[in-house]
Amino acid sequence: MKFTFDRDAMIKEIAVTQEIISNKSPSSILSNILLIAENNTLTIKASDSSVNFITKLPVDIQEEGTTTIYCDKFMSILSASPSGEIEFDHKDITVTIRPAAKKIKFQLKSMASDKFPEIVSTNGVQFFEVPSKEFKEMISQTIFAVSEDSNRYFMTGVYFEKKEDKLIMVATDGRRLSYIEKEIAQNINDFPSAIVPTKVLNSVLKNAPAEGNIYFAVVDKMIFVKFGNYEYSSLLLDGQFPNYNRVIPENQTSSFSVDKKELESALKRMAILIDKKVARVIFKLQSGVLTLISPESDLGNADEEIPCQYDGSEITMALNYISIEEPLKVISTERITFEFTESSKPITIKSNPESDYFHIVMPMNLD
Repeated sequence: MKFTFDRDAMIKEIAVTQEIISNKSPSSILSNILLIAENNTLTIKASDSSVNFITKLPVDIQEEGTTTIYCDKFMSILSASPSGEIEFDHKDITVTIRPAAKKIKFQLKSMASDKFPEIVSTNGVQFFEVPSKEFKEMISQTIFAVSEDSNRYFMTGVYFEKKEDKLIMVATDGRRLSYIEKEIAQNINDFPSAIVPTKVLNSVLKNAPAEGNIYFAVVDKMIFVKFGNYEYSSLLLDGQFPNYNRVIPENQTSSFSVDKKELESALKRMAILIDKKVARVIFKLQSGVLTLISPESDLGNADEEIPCQYDGSEITMALNYISIEEPLKVISTERITFEFTESSKPITIKSNPESDYFHIVMPMNLD
């Protein structure tokens, strides 16, 4: 097996494969990438046994073949090499890597390709086409709200659902919930609801183009996603996702709106003295004024007033500041609206003007 490739083009592809690989032991086949050189194309495969990735790039092949090499060391060699052509030569169990611009060679031990796990083929899979920009927005509006509790593994992914012409994504950790729907499912056949692991969604969010289309399919407890020369496949998470409709308030009687940047800045200042274990910030709402309060702690306390649009009676509520801060990062409007009924009931955060997504936060105890 022998071929030459462009160093910068290869780095781009290997960087994506590293997002998938979770086992960093050089003795594990899952720390390796599978390389298949044929027809002047190099196919690269990576897997962590539940999430798989495939990409292809053009190379100049002198001798076709296949092998696996330790991904992290291969990336280190590429990063240390100058831009330009690099020769890859595999004989027996040794891979020799020679940058053309330097009189240097690296040698890596390979592992037999037959030890690499088989990746499910997409042959015969019916893919659905959705706009990349909107699909990525759906991921960004939900992925941060998943649970990190491995005991509730069914809440550690993003819930996918199709209702009529709408594609819906929902995430929750039990204390907050993020929801988005888009009417982009007109040409999508019904598919079973699915809980998708965040690893594959994070990689799609990071690497999918801003324009163009993404293709996905949900088949036999797996999700498939592809765009450009990238293909992902992932096992879905088992379990029953919570009935999110029960959490969504039907009618909230009060609301206030604030400038998003002013609230973000005030939250950052309050966070300096907030007890990180509790992560509680107090919202004191009066006509025309929102006061943010960092409660008394061993380090001290802080408060700040910012203007808001509100003309109701005075109310005080305690919220997790991270549950407020994270939605602000993905809301694109200059103003945001908080809807509520009373201080002990769920609070809904929406863009202003309202869009096709919202974020629900459960209040904390005021004591």
